[in-house]
Amino acid sequence: MKKITVIITGMTCAACSSTAERVLNKLESVMASVNLASEKAYIEYDENVISYEQLERAINDAGFAMLSEEEYGRQREQQKIREHKIAKLKLTIAIIFSIPLFYIAMGSMIGLPSPVDDSTPVLYAVVQLCLAVPVMISGYNFFTSGFRKLFKLHPNMDSLVAVGTTSAFLYSVYSLIEIILGDAHAVHHLYFESTAIIITLVMVGKFLESNSRNKTGEAIRKLGSLAPKTAEIVRDGNIITIPAEEIQIGDTVIIKPGASFPCDGLIVSGETSVNESMLTGESMPVEKITGDSVFAGTVNGEGSVHYTAQKVGSDTSLAHIIKLVEDASGSKAPIARIADIAAGYFVAVVIVIALAAAVIWFAARGSFELSLKIFISILVIACPCALGLATPTAIITATGRAAEHGILFKNAQALEYTNKITTVVFDKTGTVTEGKPSVTDVICFGGFSEAELLRNAYALERLSEHPAASAVCAYAEKYAEESTVLTDFKAISGFGISGISDGKACLIGKPALLSDNGINIEEASESIFSLSAQGKTIILAAFDGKLAGLIACADKIRDTSSTAIEKMNKLGIKTIMLTGDNTRAAEYVAAQAGISGVIAQVLPKDKENEIRRLRENGEFTAMCGDGINDAPALAAADVGIAIGSGTDIAIDCADIILMKNSLEGVADAVRISHLTVRNIKQNLFWAFCYNTLGIPIAAGLLYAFGGPLLNPMIAAAAMSLSSVSVVTNALRLRKI
Repeated sequence: MKKITVIITGMTCAACSSTAERVLNKLESVMASVNLASEKAYIEYDENVISYEQLERAINDAGFAMLSEEEYGRQREQQKIREHKIAKLKLTIAIIFSIPLFYIAMGSMIGLPSPVDDSTPVLYAVVQLCLAVPVMISGYNFFTSGFRKLFKLHPNMDSLVAVGTTSAFLYSVYSLIEIILGDAHAVHHLYFESTAIIITLVMVGKFLESNSRNKTGEAIRKLGSLAPKTAEIVRDGNIITIPAEEIQIGDTVIIKPGASFPCDGLIVSGETSVNESMLTGESMPVEKITGDSVFAGTVNGEGSVHYTAQKVGSDTSLAHIIKLVEDASGSKAPIARIADIAAGYFVAVVIVIALAAAVIWFAARGSFELSLKIFISILVIACPCALGLATPTAIITATGRAAEHGILFKNAQALEYTNKITTVVFDKTGTVTEGKPSVTDVICFGGFSEAELLRNAYALERLSEHPAASAVCAYAEKYAEESTVLTDFKAISGFGISGISDGKACLIGKPALLSDNGINIEEASESIFSLSAQGKTIILAAFDGKLAGLIACADKIRDTSSTAIEKMNKLGIKTIMLTGDNTRAAEYVAAQAGISGVIAQVLPKDKENEIRRLRENGEFTAMCGDGINDAPALAAADVGIAIGSGTDIAIDCADIILMKNSLEGVADAVRISHLTVRNIKQNLFWAFCYNTLGIPIAAGLLYAFGGPLLNPMIAAAAMSLSSVSVVTNALRLRKI
């Protein structure tokens, strides 16, 4: 019996899912269960009795469509691409019409030449109307969403935009009619440009946020691509190639040099080294022999091994990482935006005041025109143009300034969350350190010179594929000689290399390799102990059976790491190193960098759990990493920060990217966030001040005591002044 999971589209209710399930179960040798919420059908059938095509035909005849999960994913991706293109087109249209509208409306006020001005009031107003309408059509989603939320008594930012722009637009249309009827002074009552600019700015913000939301899906797809699509297995004594998803527990899988492991398992024959950086983040490969475990998605080295499949499909370590990323990304609490909270109260209060004032004046004077004028005047004076600009203007300015310094905030949420960080958790390899081994110490023994040691080491190591070999070669290259003759080269899997260099029998590798070959390494024991305590990799060399020297390699800390940690300490932020490396190496690196806490020898699941533990203890966390293994922790943290030189998956899962590969960007990001949030609060304060001070006048308070009704010029001045104040204040962030 074959088991498959498929997607059934077209179901809209429980009756639909019951119908689909009943249709499938009527077929011979088929057992099916259909889930309406997930749109998935879990089917078990006998391939010898019925085909996949027959299942598909039965579902189609019932009025639904059956797709494989892969095909459904492709269609969803295509749909997202189409939606993205439509959003981009709408934004482009809004920008194209907003720019000339703003110029025509405001240019003449500051002495700029304009093809149309208020000397021809009807043409001036009609041109603005024609430019504003396409922008409103492009942003129609704000009106449908905003008014729907408003009518349900749950106004949000869309409600704010909808009420403000609609009131300004309707009053402008009313003024246009007055202009056509001969009132030239009504040309000063036009607010078409306010309508268009607010809609366009908010559309820019929505578009950028939409881009960032799509990154999680990209990260998950990239994680899934780490495991190979096919695998070679041994069945009935024959070697066959099958799709990776068809591997069964107990199958013997063959892995060749350079290939990725398709599932988790246990080596039964052969020796090799495996790059497990996707799990541990460590650049140094791990030696594997019979009885050792291997994991899906890790990359085999130069050896060839057979291993028994123990965990397949959704049970592999790689599948668990993918699930962690999905769960952590989906469980993030949405930030309560300041402007949304303000809009929830402000919009409702303003509408109530406008309606109450209109009713009172109609009852007092019986004039519908007067009541309408007061109603619209209140909405215009309270039109939250500045409130709509307060948050996006500050955020756009701050993110632009940050980008100039190599700090990329993916969205406004990341910028706001960073303000709250109390603890920053760092990965070690590639984040605090450079991410690749380099030679740190060279010690000679037995009378051998450094030049002789490194010349022969270079001759052998240049043929090795071990990462430490690259470090040795880079360091020893200046001692290399083209005349050096190398013969009998041999790689000793898991231990080192041997060969004859210019007639000398050379043995280079782990201390155990030399000891096993009868070479006395007692002279190097003290150096081995002290350097190992610093987490360094030790390579010994012996020539003609005598200990010649020691070469130590380590992953050096970045030049800027210590300075960055010092900055964070001054900001009062706790620092913790979270790594898959051993405790001794981690503590040594943490001490060098000035990091106060260390959590070592943890796998991806443990990293994610450690982040959650910190959050449960009241810490607002940021996770800074660069590797695939950091993806779950980056997604689980309140703010994920990726080093720009890191993996695509880490970058996709992060909220902030440090393009300069310097940890100083973390402290800088926190400072920018502090200043931006403070700036937003200032903007909101001034926006409310200007708008609310004019409401009593617009409601006819002065008129009731023999004074004038609100002069539209005053309303325009208040609106303009509030907007100018907000924008000017936001532009101060350019000086950070």
